[in-house]
Amino acid sequence: MAKPIREIFADQGEACERLGSDFTARVCRLAGVRLDGGAVADIILGWEGDASAQSDSVPLRLCGALHALVLADKSAVLAAVYPPDHEGVSDEDLWAAIDTVLMEHEAFILDRLTGPPQTNEVRRVGATLPMFLEVTRLTGLPLMISEIGASAGLNLYPDRFHIALGEDNYGDPSSAVHIQPKWLGSPAPDIALDIRSRAGCDLLPVDPGNAQDRERMLSFIWPDQADRLQRTRAAFDIAAAQAERVEKADALDWLKTRTADPMEGVAHVIYSTIAWQYLPEEARNRGEDIIRAAGARATEDAPLAWARMEIDGKSPGTGLTLILWPSGEEHLVGRADFHGRWIDWHGWPA
Repeated sequence: MAKPIREIFADQGEACERLGSDFTARVCRLAGVRLDGGAVADIILGWEGDASAQSDSVPLRLCGALHALVLADKSAVLAAVYPPDHEGVSDEDLWAAIDTVLMEHEAFILDRLTGPPQTNEVRRVGATLPMFLEVTRLTGLPLMISEIGASAGLNLYPDRFHIALGEDNYGDPSSAVHIQPKWLGSPAPDIALDIRSRAGCDLLPVDPGNAQDRERMLSFIWPDQADRLQRTRAAFDIAAAQAERVEKADALDWLKTRTADPMEGVAHVIYSTIAWQYLPEEARNRGEDIIRAAGARATEDAPLAWARMEIDGKSPGTGLTLILWPSGEEHLVGRADFHGRWIDWHGWPA
């Protein structure tokens, strides 16, 4: 049975607080208690379907719409109580501004409620990179990478970022994107990253070179996390300068095409970061069948890996799971914070 919508807002508030956004937590909690009256409140309170973070993420849709108005300088009333000017603002004044905006920008907010949140959290490359390195270490081959639910494709470019994993550094030391998660556990694989080709798919791909697409995605980054905003803007600039663009495609159709023929001389890595869960259960099952069937066709000269940073029902954070074919061996190689703030690396067993 689905949770009541007000409880879902409270849950999202707790999640935002755990992930370091006290301000977004406040907005969610206030909305969960005080939303009442008007078209926006009616749509949210009567939401058809699963409004939780595991499905439609309605609280984050609302938060994104509000932040979009601030980023676009469309509401001085809201900007006056939003970061960086939120310190000392009472709940009453914050909600009064939000309530005003719900009426004044009703059409805009209703439109934004129709689409899911997309953030393309760049720090998650700190979790996918060691899995890539592990595949290279185990196979001795350069990589071909394929990302499911790639959004704007920002995480297709770990070799264009400067990434510090414990004592080891990877990528471009001069990059405007610097990622340094808190590193726990075993050292990262001591091997160079060599990506020969890369591609991604998404049902709603974002063009990193399109200003409107960029601003929409930035709106879903929590407004009191200026470092995430800066990092994502820099990652957009890097992705926009590359030749690749995320393909608009259904994940299953795309997987069939990407895995149709083994690619000799490279290790093909299929991966996702907090995206697999959003596929319907039947699609997840079919997708796994496609990947495992491709794994059965893999050879030592054309291996296949499936690397997942996905919720596994355990804690803390998310599981980092790696399967490598032709052997089909599977291991939990670590755990990671949802936003990539820390990585607890176990590695592939010796």
